[in-house]
Amino acid sequence: MKLVTYGIGRDRYVGSVTTDGRIVVDLAAAEGELASGRGREARGYFGDMLALLDAGGAGLRAAKQVTRFAEGRIGGRADGRLGHPIGKVRLKAPVPNPRKVFCLAGNYQDHIEEGGGKIAVQDKETPRVFMKPPSTTVIGPGDRILIPPVARSIDWEGELAVVMGRKAKAVKADEALKYVAGYTIMNDVSERDLVIKERTDSRDRDKWFDWLNGKWLDTFGPQGPWIVTSDEIGDPQSLEISTYVNGERKQNNNTGQMLYPVDMIIEYISAIITLEPGDLISTGTISGVGATTGTFMKPGDRVEIEISGIGVLHNGVAASKR
Repeated sequence: MKLVTYGIGRDRYVGSVTTDGRIVVDLAAAEGELASGRGREARGYFGDMLALLDAGGAGLRAAKQVTRFAEGRIGGRADGRLGHPIGKVRLKAPVPNPRKVFCLAGNYQDHIEEGGGKIAVQDKETPRVFMKPPSTTVIGPGDRILIPPVARSIDWEGELAVVMGRKAKAVKADEALKYVAGYTIMNDVSERDLVIKERTDSRDRDKWFDWLNGKWLDTFGPQGPWIVTSDEIGDPQSLEISTYVNGERKQNNNTGQMLYPVDMIIEYISAIITLEPGDLISTGTISGVGATTGTFMKPGDRVEIEISGIGVLHNGVAASKR
């Protein structure tokens, strides 16, 4: 099942995509009609994506039931009430208001080595996890990545993102995937040469914070186009990732090459902090980033990240005045 957050005018809704990919089901409207026909109260799972994910397995089962009901009722024709043509709605970030956004650095050997590094034993001992501000970095499919005046070298990083579906604390790897609601695509957009103020000299720790701060700029966390529920992706370590800039493929690899697979990432992070429904974990990028060749995104570019079994995330690039 594909779960979406979508907009019509200024209003935002939670939906699912029909099996033919042509129609977005309004889950709240369909649940209301289903509940009325059965003489019960409508379940309050579908106010927004966090409400649905907070409901855990019961919410996902209800979404499937409601989707089947709506498909049977509309018969493949969007009626403007239970279902809308997918081309007539605006897909938003599927989790537009995640509580936390985690990202991994150096989770593929080919990406470590393309930057001039050599794989070391430590690279395989503990993952390197950082966070992005969720309220200002997250944007959706079709939204523009904005380049502000302080940015000079904006890079793409196509990544598989995990969407948590249950609260998880101190979870072991062999149980970790049971806590995953599904998967989406994320672009861990990065400023490689951020300079806010000039320094007399740059120590290693100064450079590290420059690198980290370059991950935090507004719009630097595109996600989407939807969440594919985990029951449709049995093995998250068997997916192909490609990134295209203006139609030219820049990145291509398989998630099976991760140094830390999804289950180990969840084990590690949940040992530190409680993971909550709707939290995103972007699992690191592959080789082919722009920094390797000194080729960076510029206004007018279009970026597409494709992951097998999920789909394609499209974003344009534009300049920002501030």
